[in-house]
Amino acid sequence: MIFSFTSRLGRLGLLGLSALFVTAGIFHFTNPKPFVRIVPPQLPAPEALVGISGAAEIGLGLLLLPRLTRRLAAWGLVALLVAVFPANMYMARLPGGGLGLPQWVLWARLPLQGVLIAWAWWYTRPQKDLDLGQNR
Repeated sequence: MIFSFTSRLGRLGLLGLSALFVTAGIFHFTNPKPFVRIVPPQLPAPEALVGISGAAEIGLGLLLLPRLTRRLAAWGLVALLVAVFPANMYMARLPGGGLGLPQWVLWARLPLQGVLIAWAWWYTRPQKDLDLGQNR
């Protein structure tokens, strides 16, 4: 099997996913303006929503690492990615995404959400032996 929980790729994938979400979550607090701009206007309190989603990304990203909380954290990330998809759709419809980005980048980014969901979902499955301390 090319990718398993016990493979080096499986461990690197887990660390990468965790790092991605922790880093993104930190950016929600260190530079919230771009995130606030993409909250659809139908939603209340954009600043609070950005803070909540940032805290969720940091927390769930960290909870991926211990085996005991990994599956629950992965399901949480799947739910979070589904929940923030409307903001990504809204961003894709804004000129430059409200951030001055090329429109094609904004539309090309949408399928990436599916990749991230699949990546997180991988860690919702029962695991036999993914221990970050092992060196196999």
